[in-house]
Amino acid sequence: MKFVISHKDKNTKARRGLISTAHGEIETPIFMPVGTLGTVKAVHITELKNDIKAQIILGNTYHLYLRPGVDIIHKAGGLHKFNSWDKPILTDSGGFQVFSLSQNRKLTEEGATFRSHIDGSKHIFTPENVVEIQRKIGADIIMAFDECTPYPCDYSYAKKSLDLTHRWLLRGWKHFNSTQAIYDYYQTFFPIVQGSVYKDLREDSAKFVSDIGACGNAIGGLSVGEPTQQMYDMIEVVNEILPLDKPRYLMGVGTPQNLLEGIERGIDMFDCVMPTRNARNGMLFTMNGTMNMKNEKWKDDFSPLDECGTTFVDKLYSKAYVRHLIISNEILGAQITSVHNLGFYVELMRIAREKITEGNFSSWKKEMIEKLNNRL
Repeated sequence: MKFVISHKDKNTKARRGLISTAHGEIETPIFMPVGTLGTVKAVHITELKNDIKAQIILGNTYHLYLRPGVDIIHKAGGLHKFNSWDKPILTDSGGFQVFSLSQNRKLTEEGATFRSHIDGSKHIFTPENVVEIQRKIGADIIMAFDECTPYPCDYSYAKKSLDLTHRWLLRGWKHFNSTQAIYDYYQTFFPIVQGSVYKDLREDSAKFVSDIGACGNAIGGLSVGEPTQQMYDMIEVVNEILPLDKPRYLMGVGTPQNLLEGIERGIDMFDCVMPTRNARNGMLFTMNGTMNMKNEKWKDDFSPLDECGTTFVDKLYSKAYVRHLIISNEILGAQITSVHNLGFYVELMRIAREKITEGNFSSWKKEMIEKLNNRL
């Protein structure tokens, strides 16, 4: 994998770049739609590619491992062939999902033993077999297995967890470098910085991860309940240490405002379920603020869903019609709103890249956040 920075904002740490993978190029800053089970919920691959213009999507190791199982994906020739997505894919390691199963998992030096949320069957993830699973899934970018610490957690727990994550990282990195890609293209391994909201732990982790020398690095364990300002503070701490010439991926974040604040602090890659999850609940993001489509005010509003939107659904359907679908719990409502929200996120990133190139990202971001905070 290659990463080239083409432009830097003169007033902030924002930068524009290009990641080259075996399945194509990714312009950064980038938002990556989450395709947990090999599908971005309620959205066709053709819509992702041609209308939303997504450049990369995510798959989830934990969920794909349980269903349909990595052997099925392997037989299909990898996730790209299984779901017909021919652009880059990133898979997370399952660490966050195991973290969320706190009542049904046990952590040891070997790895994480957990019970499936589907049928209660017992499984184990180790730093080594998680690499193997992601090899079989066939993602272009695969993640190290880590423990995502909860918030709040005391310092001693965060330190113990971080030490375990670092030991797991060394094992996973060693295994990655001693094995070959299963398919006819290369894969890239990203370590993950942890350390909760403790500055010294984040610094230690960023240094440890930087010394690994991987092609890119991720920041995990944020947006798990901590105050937003603490998240921004930890990003700043970490990005003072992580290599400037490698992409930085902030995992699981977040709102449009979070993305712009992250870009200002030097983040290149984002993912989050928010645009699709909120869409299914009738919450739409627009360049002028958010719209709750369940509100009575849209009942007889026959204007286009979003005059400033970039997807086909924005001009084709009226607010009144989409409200009717959402209130009626019609599947089409979730499809329309998901396409809209993902289109908005991708477009917001495109404009951010443009503003970085023009050299006026900082002033645009300030104006944009004011608009994004509006409730329409």
